[in-house]
Amino acid sequence: MANELTAKRFEERLTALSSDAELRKHQRYFRFDPDDQPPDDYFIGVRMGDVFKLGKEFADMPVNEIEHLMESPIHEVRAGAMSIMGQCAKGKKCSPERLTDLYQLYIRRHDRINNWDLVDLAAYYVVGKYLADKPRDILYELARSKDLWQRRTAIVATAHFILKLKQTEDTFRIADVLVHDPADLVNKGTGWMLRTAGDVDRPGLLRFLDKYAATIPRVLLRYSIEKLSKDRREHYLAMKDL
Repeated sequence: MANELTAKRFEERLTALSSDAELRKHQRYFRFDPDDQPPDDYFIGVRMGDVFKLGKEFADMPVNEIEHLMESPIHEVRAGAMSIMGQCAKGKKCSPERLTDLYQLYIRRHDRINNWDLVDLAAYYVVGKYLADKPRDILYELARSKDLWQRRTAIVATAHFILKLKQTEDTFRIADVLVHDPADLVNKGTGWMLRTAGDVDRPGLLRFLDKYAATIPRVLLRYSIEKLSKDRREHYLAMKDL
């Protein structure tokens, strides 16, 4: 089986699953023109459920082969690489050495992680899990990056700290850095993580909102308050409208 865990074999099997109908669905979800895609970054129309299923099958793929997938211009192939990394990292059989290799690959080739779904497939399981028992300075460096996908990685990676360790400090501190970010997809990621942190530390979320609700982007505010009571949601939205 090991000789089948190659980037070439993965891409062959993945591309065989493509369809024009699925491409049109991706168009609505990812907002691109299927008849005018750039040659270095394009969709072919593979259902994401099929990408994830294949990623699970190839979860033991060698790291150098995963990197070959990341170099592909095909979005679903790169999503497959991220799915392989994420599914391997969250598995019980992922050794510390393997996790280190996956983390280093993610950070080193972040230039190939250039959409929100690619970040979300691996930031939590690879980056967050790796940093669980280590200094987290890298996340603050990423949060201050000029690259919006690195900034999204910084906040989404904290999902592991929240959900597995019940720690919220880094989420709130990184949200402090990103609170006025100009990128909508960073704002959505930040609001998502604030909402998740609020499940563990509701007072912390309320303190954050008391400080920032009047000035943060509306999409960030709306994402972060989704689980609050109606009265509290209306209170913070009213602060925004002042």
